[in-house]
Amino acid sequence: MSRLRILTSKVGVVLLSAAALVVVLLATRATWLTGSANGVAGPVAAEAPGTEAVTGLAAIALVGPAAAVAAVTAGRIARWIALAVMAIGAISTIGVSLRVILEPDLVLGQVAARGSGGTGAFEATAELSPWPWVAVAGGALQLLAAAAGAVGGRRWQRLGGRYEAGADPDQVGGARGERVDSDWDRVGRGEEPAGEGGAPVRDE
Repeated sequence: MSRLRILTSKVGVVLLSAAALVVVLLATRATWLTGSANGVAGPVAAEAPGTEAVTGLAAIALVGPAAAVAAVTAGRIARWIALAVMAIGAISTIGVSLRVILEPDLVLGQVAARGSGGTGAFEATAELSPWPWVAVAGGALQLLAAAAGAVGGRRWQRLGGRYEAGADPDQVGGARGERVDSDWDRVGRGEEPAGEGGAPVRDE
């Protein structure tokens, strides 16, 4: 089996999505910004872990694996909806992480203001750690999982689909393996059900 086929398989998509979640969760637990903020009492040291620099990032990251599981178990239409949700979650993760990278001073000032019980943002000077970039990488990995699902999803079979083709629960097997009508079918047509040997059962 080729690497591309493994990557675009159901297992491959779920594992990619789970790996992306782990990367983002590890990033959120680390410190993203350090520096100083001009608070009410003057300049003070300040720092912002990922959970405070981007509130709700962990919840956004959890969307990916949940949507991945839905994608590999759902029917065709629901699968594409789930893959779209995966992609949206991945793009959101990348977007909010890039905001911290592009505006570190503003984000640190906002975190410092919230920490003091205020609103808005203090003036701040921030130094960026590598962890926001790690979160971006996690979002990119989630986006790759969604793309892999879009490529491989055309050949996926819905969970339990193998039992659906040609399997009619209202039919039973004949003596030679042929399909014959069940007693319920006969009753539905106003006929009498068959007894032993296929003979109709008649009331005495």
